[in-house]
Amino acid sequence: MDPKETLAFVQGQAEIWQHMFGFVDSMALKCAVELRIADIIHSHGGPISLHQIASGIDSPSPDIPYLTRIMRSLVRKNIFTEHHPLESGGETIYGLNPASRWLLHDTELSLVPMVLMENHSWQLAPWHCLGQCVKEGGIAFKKAHGCEMWDFASKNPEFNNIFNDAMACTAKIVMGVVLAEYKDGFGSVGSLVDVGGGTGGMIGEIVKAHPRIKGINFDLPHVVATAPVREGVSHVGGDMFDAIPNADAVFMKWVLHDWSDEHCMKILKNCRKAIPEKSGKLIIVDIVLEKDGNDLFDETRMAFDLLMMAHTTGGKERTELEWQKLLVEAGFGRYKIIKIPTIPSIIEAYPE
Repeated sequence: MDPKETLAFVQGQAEIWQHMFGFVDSMALKCAVELRIADIIHSHGGPISLHQIASGIDSPSPDIPYLTRIMRSLVRKNIFTEHHPLESGGETIYGLNPASRWLLHDTELSLVPMVLMENHSWQLAPWHCLGQCVKEGGIAFKKAHGCEMWDFASKNPEFNNIFNDAMACTAKIVMGVVLAEYKDGFGSVGSLVDVGGGTGGMIGEIVKAHPRIKGINFDLPHVVATAPVREGVSHVGGDMFDAIPNADAVFMKWVLHDWSDEHCMKILKNCRKAIPEKSGKLIIVDIVLEKDGNDLFDETRMAFDLLMMAHTTGGKERTELEWQKLLVEAGFGRYKIIKIPTIPSIIEAYPE
């Protein structure tokens, strides 16, 4: 091989090694969350030494050499900072940065529940079934656990709590961005139904920001049965595959990506029936894939597509063309995609 071919060959090998051990980064991240390393540093108000971190870990005798190696990896991945101040006698101290602040447990915006959920052995097991799914079809989660994820959650309270905590933390993050970036979009809406709204947290935040809106939280009867009273919000139980309550606009956040095109078509047609012919609006908060996208979240969006394959029943992330096809067939002749600085985008769709 000539030098260029040799270099390309070696680079190819290096890339495979890197991807092969991609799980190492997520496991080190999970380790940091379980040990509460970010919280320990935060409680001191600034960078601290390895021994100070160790003294804050819930253990009578933490292994310092192991901790050293974990911190070395996390610093290299820019999760924590590393300093060598002269006044500390050359002892390395570790601090927080914008990434590690997302690993604090008791903050309003945190990704801790998502890190714990996605790296739990229950959620990792279906990933080992992707090859089997390609060969013979089927549902990866069911192959791994004998039932689909929603059934698994209903039978396993611990998993259900882990899952709900993860969904709640991402909802807070995404809704904060939606409310900041889309405030004009809610301005002309008199009534709004949140389809798949859980216990009403999202519609509650929307109504709080726009008190003139009459909010309707719509989910399965057993879900809304436990929903707390929220000012300006009424809770309605039902099945989105049967019918959706009437309103000026329908709101759905990260609902359609859980379902196949066939299931989505049923939901979207019911949305179409629920809103006024001329003034109605559908507001979808979901991922729009771009093949050659290069913004901060594009790699994560691609990962979410395989995540849907691993964990849901026919769910997937969609390109703009795939969204367009679904919307048009469901009776939404016009649509607009609004990019916002987070993982999903806002898709506004209007009846023909």
